Amino acid sequence: MHIARIAVGAQPDFALQTSAGAWVPFASVGIDAPDTASAISQIRSVRARVAAGDGEPVAGEPVLQCPVVRPSKMLAIGLNYMDHIRETGAKQPAAPVVFAKYPNSLLGPRGTIVVETGLTKMGDYESELAVVIGVRTRHVTVDDALSTVFGYAVANDVSARDLQRSDSQFSRSKSFDTFCPIGPWITTADEIPDPQTLAIRSSVNGESRQESNTAEMIFPVAYLISYLSRTMTLEPGDVILTGTPHGVGFAMTPPRFLGDGDVVRCEVDGLGAIENNVVTVG
Repeated sequence: MHIARIAVGAQPDFALQTSAGAWVPFASVGIDAPDTASAISQIRSVRARVAAGDGEPVAGEPVLQCPVVRPSKMLAIGLNYMDHIRETGAKQPAAPVVFAKYPNSLLGPRGTIVVETGLTKMGDYESELAVVIGVRTRHVTVDDALSTVFGYAVANDVSARDLQRSDSQFSRSKSFDTFCPIGPWITTADEIPDPQTLAIRSSVNGESRQESNTAEMIFPVAYLISYLSRTMTLEPGDVILTGTPHGVGFAMTPPRFLGDGDVVRCEVDGLGAIENNVVTVG
């Protein structure tokens, strides 16, 4: 099942995709969902009403917007793919490298990434599997961790590499406005029985850059959820970005950073793709 946020008149709304491929807005079945946590809490009611024939599908192809709205936390993991470790020459971490990526960075699956060249000369892409938490979670075991997942999406952890190197932590370099495109929708967890078997890739202007598989993760999704839940309560709608594979721009010879007019496509098998234009501003 896919849950998207779409443009419906002047007010965006969450929508459920039917088996026929049509999108039914939550409002058309009498459900108000101002954020992702609300959408998660009411998805069973929406699904039941749509199955009963309620609701009015939107006509044509909807304009997809960011399906993550007002998460309480956005957590990200660095150096979590063995192939990325090999390309950078970094030391394999003994524990997950965790940093925050703030909600102001959120962007829709077709939105424009803005690279402010007065602040960074090294904008870079990172195709990632995003995990959306579905229930309040604390001290969950690895064996039970996947049961807490509402769904998965594709994300681009856009990064300012120069700030990433100069700062003592990653959060500022990863949290420019527009630096977290995500979508194209949330695919519910029942559609993805094993998140460690998914091909993941990216391209810039049609040129393949990243080509890997989530099996390359050092710390799998279940471990990451369990690890994070030891120290903090994960809330419905929270997002975990699980790391990126090899092929990022800064590791190329010579490095190749994002420029004005570039088009970045990130894709995960079974979850769809996001594609974002890049503009640079001084």
